[in-house]
Amino acid sequence: MPLPDAEKRAAVEPLLRPAAIGDVPYIHHLIEQYAAQGNLLPRPMSELYRHLRDFFVVEIDGTVIGCGALEIFTEDLGEVRSLVVADEHKGRGYGQMLVERILEEARMIGLRRVMALTYVPPFFRKLGFETVPKETLPEKVWGVCVKCYKFNNCDEIAVLRELK
Repeated sequence: MPLPDAEKRAAVEPLLRPAAIGDVPYIHHLIEQYAAQGNLLPRPMSELYRHLRDFFVVEIDGTVIGCGALEIFTEDLGEVRSLVVADEHKGRGYGQMLVERILEEARMIGLRRVMALTYVPPFFRKLGFETVPKETLPEKVWGVCVKCYKFNNCDEIAVLRELK
């Protein structure tokens, strides 16, 4: 018997939630797909397990189709990291949902600024971020970027949003 329309819609409604331990293989798979395209740095599964509590996921019908994390650098600055939406689900607002949830979390814990390094600055500008020189973010550059293989040839754009 086919599902009534309301039940069909409920079955495919996206669920935005904190990541759970069982999500790590799915998060890793999404990140690896983007990393293979050169759009994101790879992250080993061991690191994802250690940073699990930083992550939020979007789930549809029991499948994780997107993820994003809030990494904290100082009492003032956090970063949107590992923002990924599966290719077949792009353009439906799931990335925006994740960033808005990450910003909400940043506000709740008292951060004043959130940054990201990105290849798609227009996406972040729509969400109130502004392009800034990487040098204005020494917490990121000297804490994380300096260890990256792209350090001397980084082609990502830094964006920043001030929180109120």
